[in-house]
Amino acid sequence: MGEESIYNLLPSVRQPEAKNPRYKSVFNDAVKEQYKSHKTASKTMGPAKVPLNETSDFMTKRAKEPVLPEKAPFNRPNADQKRPPVPKKDEKPVMGLKSNKNFIHTNAVENIMSVSKKPQPKYVDTPGGTTNNLEDSGLVPKFIKKDNYGTVPKYLETRKKQMEEHQKSYDAYIQQRMEKGALNQISAAERQATLDGLKKNWEELHLQYQGLSVVTDTAPKKARKERMEAEMKQLEKDIDTIEKHKIIYVTDNF
Repeated sequence: MGEESIYNLLPSVRQPEAKNPRYKSVFNDAVKEQYKSHKTASKTMGPAKVPLNETSDFMTKRAKEPVLPEKAPFNRPNADQKRPPVPKKDEKPVMGLKSNKNFIHTNAVENIMSVSKKPQPKYVDTPGGTTNNLEDSGLVPKFIKKDNYGTVPKYLETRKKQMEEHQKSYDAYIQQRMEKGALNQISAAERQATLDGLKKNWEELHLQYQGLSVVTDTAPKKARKERMEAEMKQLEKDIDTIEKHKIIYVTDNF
């Protein structure tokens, strides 16, 4: 502790802390100019000083009432379809008109020659017996009544022609290569023997794969399992390729 002194009782003048100069961006002026260029004057708060109206421009009576358009005669849209007027009380109907038509005979002939009306097909979908129109329900196969039902679409015919042309081009190319001796076609027996050999190899490999340990906790076990899976997948791919193609060509440079 320092020694006691009367001077310690006097208030000491606190020196202000020196502060670093305030940071000011070099783009400050450019940002201000850009902000002012895109700003609309008096957009939110209105003008600073609102100009006052002249003393002679005061609001008069009914100045804010809506101005109605001029009165025009009203014409109904169906005026041309207006029914004839009701006859007046002093107008008399035309009397004495007679007809030689036999209405009983005419009605009988019309009923005999007319075709009976078919009932509209309906279906019931509730226990209470609610009926609905069957034609609009989607339960009737209307597509079988179309004119083009059962015909081959045009795009399938076009696709078939394109496949035939491609097959002809491919056969011509293979024939040309065979004439040059670059390709040899394997027989059906060789193809079947190759296919049987691939299937046998797959079965043997699959038997070994089933004998692997369930837990692959070491790197050799994991590597062996992955290698056997890759070989089985390659054999399956080769078997699928041979089964899809009945004719197989082998090149001498293979």
